[in-house]
Amino acid sequence: MRRAVITMRAKNHVEPSFLYVADIMKLFDCSRSKAYQIIAELNRELEQKGFLFIRGRISRRYFEERYGA
Repeated sequence: MRRAVITMRAKNHVEPSFLYVADIMKLFDCSRSKAYQIIAELNRELEQKGFLFIRGRISRRYFEERYGA
């Protein structure tokens, strides 16, 4: 019975819309300051394209588009 609950949660799992510093640190195996630099660079690119952004996080969709993840 317990196993069925875990399986159901996994099927209904929704990826978050944003990646945060901790996510970038894990993906690139880098320091916190480097992760913030990566996010800032990507946010500058979004700003130049005319998109709104939130400091300290990056759109998962744009990150995957940019890095092909």
